[in-house]
Amino acid sequence: MGAMQREQDLYAPVKALLEAQGYTVKGEVGAADVVAVRGSEPPLVVELKLRLSLALFHQAVARLAVTDLVYLAAPRPTGKTARRALKDNLALCRRLGLGFITIRDDGRAEVQCDPGPYAPRKSKSKQARLLREFNRIQGDPNTGGATRGGLMTGYRQDALTCAAYLSKHGPAPGAEIARATGVTRATQVMYSNHYGWFERATKGVYTLTEKGACEPADWPSPAGTAPTN
Repeated sequence: MGAMQREQDLYAPVKALLEAQGYTVKGEVGAADVVAVRGSEPPLVVELKLRLSLALFHQAVARLAVTDLVYLAAPRPTGKTARRALKDNLALCRRLGLGFITIRDDGRAEVQCDPGPYAPRKSKSKQARLLREFNRIQGDPNTGGATRGGLMTGYRQDALTCAAYLSKHGPAPGAEIARATGVTRATQVMYSNHYGWFERATKGVYTLTEKGACEPADWPSPAGTAPTN
């Protein structure tokens, strides 16, 4: 069949899928792209689109005032990001109580999910990770909505604290810095050296690199930590 160029190209595969399940199918009924009826059951509505958009989800949610059986139908995504795009759209459909149908390039329509209530399981590990990061960040150094590149994270604050200590006291072992600053992972932070600020002076003892001697000054010092210069 090849790549679908028009929304009308989606109609035949969707109609074939529904007719195989015993529905009588008609296109462009009222405001709906596709309406299917089977016996005395509530009508089933399908909205066809070549690309999923927020406007399409609004449209499909509006159809829920007519029937609980509302599906979105779109070409199955292809390419490097296809799996992620499919997963994200599927999750959104489930959240909204919508069904989701994809149409392959060979013209086969496949149901990815059916309409219905959805209660996703909460991830305790992700929640714990979020709260750990919340508790690690001292104060409120970031503006909500800021880009990630310039964000102050708990990890960056720990690195800044270690850098401030080394700037003031000179080369020191990680255990000493941990005791003096309260940064329990001081050795790990300096060993991983994510920002290029630290290097080993001797075994177990760390000092600042040239970059570490100047770059931390561009960041606000964590609460209770002396500035590096």
